[in-house]
Amino acid sequence: MGTDKVYTTFWDFYPYYLTEHARPLNRRLHFVGTTLVIACFILAIVLHNGWIFLAMPLAGYGFAWVGHFIFEKNRPATFKYPFYSLASDFVMYYHTITGQITQKVNEAHVTVGVQNKWA
Repeated sequence: MGTDKVYTTFWDFYPYYLTEHARPLNRRLHFVGTTLVIACFILAIVLHNGWIFLAMPLAGYGFAWVGHFIFEKNRPATFKYPFYSLASDFVMYYHTITGQITQKVNEAHVTVGVQNKWA
């Protein structure tokens, strides 16, 4: 799915973002990547090693892009909305940890007006 719609606020964008992450496997890969990003950040601080920061985009985008290109079969929203996408990934991470993600994804499909092909 793509979008021609222009999003001007994060909370307008987030439901669209979730529809682009409908497949649970894609979300799991994002979760692993985001967890590794957080771990790299903490390690870089604790070890006083700035080089570890370089691993953050590789860990985050590596897992996410595999999820999109191979499993979800769509183009990551990062290419058009890099900052909203980054923020959305952390909100989606929070929704995953708190057990809200399935409900949020289902609500997003209703909000955006598209069918969830992975439900």
